[in-house]
Amino acid sequence: MGEGGEIMAGRGLRIAVLLPCYNEEAAIGRTVEGFRAALPEAAIYVFDNNSSDGTIVAATAAGAVVRGERMQGKGHVVRRMFADTDADIYVMADGDATYDAAAAPAMVRMLIEDRLDMVVGARASEIDTAYRRGHRWGNRLLTGILGWLFGRSFSDILSGYRVFSRRFVKSFPVLSEGFEIETEISVHALELRMPVGEMVTAYGARPEGSISKLSTWRDGFRILVTIIHLFRLERPILFFGSIGAVLGLIALILAVPLLFTYLETGLVPRFPTAILATGMMILAFLNGMVGLILDTVVRGRRETRRLAYLSHPATTP
Repeated sequence: MGEGGEIMAGRGLRIAVLLPCYNEEAAIGRTVEGFRAALPEAAIYVFDNNSSDGTIVAATAAGAVVRGERMQGKGHVVRRMFADTDADIYVMADGDATYDAAAAPAMVRMLIEDRLDMVVGARASEIDTAYRRGHRWGNRLLTGILGWLFGRSFSDILSGYRVFSRRFVKSFPVLSEGFEIETEISVHALELRMPVGEMVTAYGARPEGSISKLSTWRDGFRILVTIIHLFRLERPILFFGSIGAVLGLIALILAVPLLFTYLETGLVPRFPTAILATGMMILAFLNGMVGLILDTVVRGRRETRRLAYLSHPATTP
């Protein structure tokens, strides 16, 4: 029995390997075999997202349980995976054979022994073609933005290689549709202040015949929009307060010369400017009030999510 089998046999834990894929005929068989060798007692699920090649045949031949998701997009697939599978520990990776399946037992052990809810496989690659420069820079930029907005972050927020506890998976309301799902997962863990960890794992090039579905600019823009959207939802006081502060500052810059002129002459020579400054100051106060009201709503929603998270038992060693 392999190391992964010993982990489960010694603790009586069920492990599910979840592999979302789209047109990965050239890689899915190797991916399933890698995780079967690393975690021999785990149930391996391949969730196909309307592949037009032989992905389903290859995954079935490799011994995986194959299921499908009709709605196109990785976020939809992850939502289906988390809803339809039942286990104590979940290992999620892409079906393109780029992630190191041999690292899975160590990641599972880290989750169990450190009593964590998520372990992120931070990618480290010695092959330039495995991790394109644009994606590397974009990942660093987005990781930095996430850390600035939420106070802490991960070194690789876009990694698709993660190990989850049951209570993470069953309390996570997946809202994303595409590749921004990893960002949403990271923010969910940060917002609920879950115990999480990272482990550096090898990242290899795709096998011949496997083509990346990522677009550096399109998906990077969608991820950036997702971060801003989540920032608005989770930090409404800071988001709307910042807008209000900018509007208030502009209003003051416009109003101060008018005030001095009025004090000297008793006249308001630029009446449209006075109206504009007044309107911007009103908008500034409205943004501040919106932030305060939404912060109350967010706190209630966060408490509800926290209770849903706590309703599931922890993964005990």
